[in-house]
Amino acid sequence: MQLKIMPKKKHFSAGRVPLILFLCQMISALDVPLDSKLLGDLVQPPTITQQSPKDYIIDPRENIVIQCEAKGKPPPSFSWTRNGTHFDIDKDPLVTMKPGSGTLVINIMSEGKAETYEGVYQCTARNERGAAISNNIVVRPSRSPLWTKERLEPITLRNGQSLVLPCRPPIGLPPAIIFWMDNSFQRLPQSERVSQGLNGDLYFSNVLPEDTREDYICYARFNHTQTIQQKQPISLKVISVDELNDTIAANLNDTEFYGAKPSKERPPTFLTPEGNESLKEELRGNVLSLECIAEGLPTPIIYWIKEDGTLPVNRTFYQNFKKTLQITQVSEADSGNYQCIAKNTLGAVHHTISVTVKAAPYWISAPQNLVLSPGENGTLICRANGNPKPRIGWLTNGVPVEIAPDDPSRKIDGDTIIFSNVQERSSAVYQCNASNEYGYLLANAFVNVLAEPPRILTSANILYQVIANRPALLDCAFFGSPLPTIEWFKGTKGSALHEDIYVLHDNGTLEIPVAQKDSTGTYTCVARNKLGMAKNEVHLEIKDPTRIIKQPEYAVVQRGSKVSFECKVKHDNTLIPTIMWLKDNGELPNDERFSVDKDHLVVTDVSDDDGGMYTCAANTTLDSVSASAVLRVVDVPNPPFDLELTNQLDKSVQLTWTPGDDNNSPITKFIIEYEDAMHEAGIWHHQAEVSGTQTTAQLTLSPYVNYSFRVMAENSIGRSVPSEASEQYLTKAAEPDQNPMTVEGLGTEPDNLVITWKPLNGFESNGPGLQYKVSWRQKDGDDEWTSVVVANVSKYIVSGTPTFVPYLIKVQALNDVGFAPEPAAVMGHSGEDLPMVAPGNVRVNVVNSTLAEVHWDPVPLKSVRGHLQGYRIYYWKAQSSSKRNRRHIEKKILTFQGNKTHGMLPGLQPYSHYVLNVRVVNGKGEGPASTDRGFHTPEGVPSAPSSLKIVNPTLDSLTLEWDPPSHPNGVLTEYTLRYQPINSTHELGPLVDLKIPANKTRWTLNHLNFSTRYKFYFYAQTSVGSGSQITEEAITTVDEAMASRQVDIATQGWFIGLMCAVALLILILLIVCFIRRNKGGKYPVKEKEDAHADPEIQPMKEDDGTFGEYSDAEDHKPLKKGSRTPSDRTVKKEDSDDSLVDYGEGVNGQFNEDGSFIGQYSGKKEKEPAEGNESSEAPSPVNAMNSFV
Repeated sequence: MQLKIMPKKKHFSAGRVPLILFLCQMISALDVPLDSKLLGDLVQPPTITQQSPKDYIIDPRENIVIQCEAKGKPPPSFSWTRNGTHFDIDKDPLVTMKPGSGTLVINIMSEGKAETYEGVYQCTARNERGAAISNNIVVRPSRSPLWTKERLEPITLRNGQSLVLPCRPPIGLPPAIIFWMDNSFQRLPQSERVSQGLNGDLYFSNVLPEDTREDYICYARFNHTQTIQQKQPISLKVISVDELNDTIAANLNDTEFYGAKPSKERPPTFLTPEGNESLKEELRGNVLSLECIAEGLPTPIIYWIKEDGTLPVNRTFYQNFKKTLQITQVSEADSGNYQCIAKNTLGAVHHTISVTVKAAPYWISAPQNLVLSPGENGTLICRANGNPKPRIGWLTNGVPVEIAPDDPSRKIDGDTIIFSNVQERSSAVYQCNASNEYGYLLANAFVNVLAEPPRILTSANILYQVIANRPALLDCAFFGSPLPTIEWFKGTKGSALHEDIYVLHDNGTLEIPVAQKDSTGTYTCVARNKLGMAKNEVHLEIKDPTRIIKQPEYAVVQRGSKVSFECKVKHDNTLIPTIMWLKDNGELPNDERFSVDKDHLVVTDVSDDDGGMYTCAANTTLDSVSASAVLRVVDVPNPPFDLELTNQLDKSVQLTWTPGDDNNSPITKFIIEYEDAMHEAGIWHHQAEVSGTQTTAQLTLSPYVNYSFRVMAENSIGRSVPSEASEQYLTKAAEPDQNPMTVEGLGTEPDNLVITWKPLNGFESNGPGLQYKVSWRQKDGDDEWTSVVVANVSKYIVSGTPTFVPYLIKVQALNDVGFAPEPAAVMGHSGEDLPMVAPGNVRVNVVNSTLAEVHWDPVPLKSVRGHLQGYRIYYWKAQSSSKRNRRHIEKKILTFQGNKTHGMLPGLQPYSHYVLNVRVVNGKGEGPASTDRGFHTPEGVPSAPSSLKIVNPTLDSLTLEWDPPSHPNGVLTEYTLRYQPINSTHELGPLVDLKIPANKTRWTLNHLNFSTRYKFYFYAQTSVGSGSQITEEAITTVDEAMASRQVDIATQGWFIGLMCAVALLILILLIVCFIRRNKGGKYPVKEKEDAHADPEIQPMKEDDGTFGEYSDAEDHKPLKKGSRTPSDRTVKKEDSDDSLVDYGEGVNGQFNEDGSFIGQYSGKKEKEPAEGNESSEAPSPVNAMNSFV
């Protein structure tokens, strides 16, 4: 037995089973499932499954089909009544019944009329267990009658009068749909003034001359027959007062003519409904439609209220310009008084509609089928409501229960039939009829008495797969009479499941509300009643849920760029997910710009249409998950348009524009530019900026400018292209409102004053005829202003001025309209002349060997005869008369800005005699020089020796030759030579110091080791200290006896033979490869080349073993210099001292710590050996062989 699923879930409990069974037997409606395993041997009373509607309107042009379908076991037979009497279909050749069905087919297309078969039909389905009946089916053919012919007189009205054009369509079945059109089948426009009522009439609150037309036509559409009927056209003419007076004057004499008056404005009155009150009745569940149409001048407005209540919010709608109030799904609570109010400027009128809601019968509890076993009890309950209260009547097998055969197990108590101790003969079909004056309800419910042992209808060994932490529902559809009890077991030896984590539904389904991994297993369903027992096994597997571990993220991209959404999914290993991308919950566009690659959706060349919500949906056979992200496509705004100039004044104008599309990024500001077509055509200048919320700007203008404007919009992405230019606007000329800027007065000669200024541009001129008034006078005198008017130039020269005198200067702009405001005076000076006096009392203080301080007395300011710019010191190194003849004396210059009285001379050469003088400087030039002053610099440290070379190497000696320092910077006292050996492992040996007299330029070192590399450090000394050092390396020669023991491997016979064999082998391999290629065989040259690359062509990097680029072995020599020797006093092999850097030109123009200047020298400056030593180059082949031996 398959239980009907009840709304409430029952927790399985052994103590509650009897109560559940009793309630099921008493009140549950049970259906015998039409399962293939039950149909063979279970009987069931008939049940009506399909029937035609109660009010059945048919198309008279088609065959009539009256449906009646039923099920039952054995299959039921069918019969019909028509108008309450038996309808014998065998006697009417036009009527047939479908095989295996009760549906009637009446063939009226061949012959016969639909009207012949009008009537009330009822179907009965009967088998050995009872009879079920259908509703009373009222069959009526649809009707679409024509309009009656009528003569319609033209209507003439005065402007402002009210009018109702009647429609009065013919009565059809079903009722027609009304609408008004003209001869061209165009709907007539409707408004608050003109509208169609619910009855189809056309109402005019007041007529206007434009209402005049001759084709007001009312149409009736009958949907059932798909036909439209047309009323005769109505002609309406609305005449004005003047036209009416002309008509009256033509038909009346003077004594009769008083003249027509125009329609006065009037308060509203209702055209429909009439009076102050009306009644409206509607049935429950229908749409309540209330209508109020008023006339008046001006046109009234309609308002609706409900007295003592409010209109339902979600069910209230207004139609026909608020002239119709509609309430859907009306109920008894909507009864009451509704008031419509028509109002215009002259008054208001009210109408109250009293609404009563009646109700045809509706079910509270319809009777349900009963399946009982012999000796059980049960009830059929039939409860309905309505307004008025419906009457309940019972029938048995289609016969009123009062005249039906008596059944001792049956007792009727109003709307309930009580069955007790039923037997198989108690099986029957009962009908409940609930009716009132507005309709009826008919329900069939059978009582089927069966004695059946339990049966499990669910297939055996079903495998259920459920996602973890979700409900698991294990089916156990069952049947049995009496109603079996259901128990569930887990595993082979488990006890009945009755814990709180399980829920047993009435239909036998076991629910595990939150399935876990340990819920996996085999479950057994057992059904028992007094006639037997049945069981069934099902299996449950719990799977891991599908999860999106990396969700797509919200993205904002610019139009034309690329965007990527990522979606990573984790799922159960036994489930295969399907990943689908959606856009706005639909499929992705069929566009090659959209590509899905593994976990990513990529959209290239993004356009505006690509914006929206993108969803990643992962689906398996058991679950689905999704995650969404929004893509917002942005771009620079579209340019503004519709530029308009308003409020055009002499010096201002208002610019208005319409913003373009902001392309999903709000406009932050608008930039306004202007073009001056008169002075600078084609050049646009910045005018103003306004916020992005404004669409107007008040612009300040300059006179005498032919303006055009354009606007650009800006958002966070960038700036739009400019809009189209506005119309041109030429402002009136006016006097200049500003004077030239940067006015200056500077003399170019001792007797002139040059006045310059930055002229105004055409935009600033404010009018034609731009000129300048130039004025000047001496600052410290009482002279009057001297003025001259010049053309549009930028300079004026005043001649005959005294030397370097301050002047006050003014430059004023003027044009044909007038002068600019009075300018402010600026100060200038006439031309300068050379200073007349030299600085006096020049003094020198020698600070050290390279620095001296000079002092002098300033000259009087009047003697400067110009702007004092500073003092200039000329100094040079004094030479003997013989050297002066051979060499030009190089003088150096230092300038000290302003009115200074001392300065420092840096970079002097030690142990030298210098001479200097001082001069004052103004804008014109230098004044006379002061008396020469001489001074001496003390000794300093010398520079490095000019050169150092090693000559005549022998087995145990080396000879050094050198040139003295180019800058001894004093008297040389001696030379210092340091040297140390370097062995084959690049370790430095002990350091030897040697002092050499200052008058020597050659020195021989004896008793050295043969075939040994030595490093030398050489520098000069004065009484002040040691100078910079120069370094060099050299090797003593090799012993001849030892050299004779060296063997040249290249001359050995075995070596020559080995090389020949290798060459021959390579030649043979090349020939074989060439033959195979010519025969068409495929030789994977590329792969072999990649696998066995020539190490000479692709040398491997020592650090990572990868192939590097080819380079000559010489390229790997390091060029580092000055590297410090490690603490173990070893020299890195890769560091070389052979670099040209080591022996190239030294740094020029450097200063020692004491400030002395060091000139150029050959060789490299070297730190002391104690601080570190230079690394040497790799040993020579001879040394290498010696080391090997």
